[in-house]
Amino acid sequence: MYQALYRKWRPKTFDEVVGQAHITETLRRQVAEGRTAHAYLFTGTRGTGKTTCARILAKAINCLNPINGAPCCQCEACRSIDEGRALDVTELDAASNNGVDQVRALREEAVYTPSVLKKRVYIIDEVHMLSTAAFNALLKILEEPPEHLMFILATTELHKVPATILSRCQRFAFKRILPRDMEQQLLTVARAESIDLTNDGAEILARMANGALRDALSLLDQCRVVEGTLNGTAVLDVLGLAGSVQTMELMRCVLGRDVPSALALFDSLYRSGKDVAATLGELSDLGRDLTIMKAAPEGGAALLTGLYDRKALAELGKNESIHRFLYITSTLQACCAALPDSFHPRTDAELCLLKLCDESLSGDLLGLTQRIERLEEQLQNGVPAPAPRKPAPKATPVREMPRYDDEPPLPEEPPLPDEPSGRERVFDVPEEPVRQAKRPAPPKTTQAAASASATDTGLWDQLINQYKGRLSVNHRVFLNMAKGVVGDGVLTVYCNNDFVRDSLNNDAVLTVLREVTSSAAGRDVRVDLTVGTPAAVIRPAAQPSPAETSAPSPVPPVEPATDRLDELVRSGSQLDHFKIK
Repeated sequence: MYQALYRKWRPKTFDEVVGQAHITETLRRQVAEGRTAHAYLFTGTRGTGKTTCARILAKAINCLNPINGAPCCQCEACRSIDEGRALDVTELDAASNNGVDQVRALREEAVYTPSVLKKRVYIIDEVHMLSTAAFNALLKILEEPPEHLMFILATTELHKVPATILSRCQRFAFKRILPRDMEQQLLTVARAESIDLTNDGAEILARMANGALRDALSLLDQCRVVEGTLNGTAVLDVLGLAGSVQTMELMRCVLGRDVPSALALFDSLYRSGKDVAATLGELSDLGRDLTIMKAAPEGGAALLTGLYDRKALAELGKNESIHRFLYITSTLQACCAALPDSFHPRTDAELCLLKLCDESLSGDLLGLTQRIERLEEQLQNGVPAPAPRKPAPKATPVREMPRYDDEPPLPEEPPLPDEPSGRERVFDVPEEPVRQAKRPAPPKTTQAAASASATDTGLWDQLINQYKGRLSVNHRVFLNMAKGVVGDGVLTVYCNNDFVRDSLNNDAVLTVLREVTSSAAGRDVRVDLTVGTPAAVIRPAAQPSPAETSAPSPVPPVEPATDRLDELVRSGSQLDHFKIK
């Protein structure tokens, strides 16, 4: 039957434990000198050797032929413990046996002397999962146990263990295993298992394990199915990782604000089978290294992951500020934390890349700070002067059509006399001059109205970017489906439909529209939302003054003088016989 590598290569003695020499040496000396405690508490992250050291300690104190405090692994006691058939060594999982009844049964059983071995040992894993009542039931026997009894507790969350338990145990903190120690162990296991593992492949596996040797062995077990040499490229393909080269290229696109290239590279990685979360995780690790290099160029070298060359990191981040790297890393961390609950991880990852390339899309104060810093950098480096504009060609003057008001009045002719007198005819002309009836003038727009119209129709387009800068992304989308017109202290927003109007009708949007427009107009402006299309904005013409309305009533229409003269000429009359009085 096949056995997993992490079980097959579980350490049997203190010397085989990797990366925990500060603990194994102390336990070995205690066993050799016979000064072991009655209760131990092993703490640390997963896969660092807590349960393994607990089993080795149980073998050491019961070994019939110990060697300098270490078990011989040859006697009956050691073999029975390794094979899991020793009745005096009991392993409990507190996650499934966390009730007070199970702890009471353990306490009643522990008072009996061991049947075969020297001491009865209880190994309780994940002890922080015990309930409060179970901790209280364990407390008394843990404080004053019999001579033949030993407790070894293990936990990954020390803060959940009560202080009353902590004070009665000797605590040993297990550290994360260093990558170089893990690489050597992986290469040793690979040689023994006939796996052709290269150094770069072992380096990637050690980094992915994040300090847990058990995880590294599980990853090696997963990658051993690869035919041929198990190098770095093969490991990346099996685990669905992007690799340092492609991750550097993706970060270079982000820092260069090259959105098309970043999305294209991410799409290529996604189609080749790379995991979305793993890709963003690698990008986040690279952002962390760049942040550390920027914050501590000299002393921070020991804190780097070691996957990227220091010169390459320095070259990549030489023109960027630490605020940019902090923004990139925090945004990636937030996105990675939300991916497990995401409905479409790829879309979330692409939106994250867009925010990394353009900070203004984040819609928060950090994005505004980034924009201000970019402007300050441009001012420090010198903003190039704009190219001089070419003078616009002079327009050909258009001849204005004469206005009706400017036309000279026609000559006025008095009416014909009622009774002629001899050869002379006297025409009585009324004292009030007769005005010719004029055709109505077409409606005109005054200069003030024209300027007001231009201002009203263009103010919305001038302020649209200021509106969007203070609104969230979902409100900006609906703002693009509306058009605003300002007039008489009112900003009328014409929406395409009722849904757009209802989406904009909230305090956040109305407050931004009112404040920005009032600031630009120089007075308080009220906002009104409506559905429709804005018509031409023309202010109504000025009303006639009272003086104009009190003009005298018009004289009844008279026959034009020119028509009367033409009639007299056709009749043969002599014009010089007529006298105008």
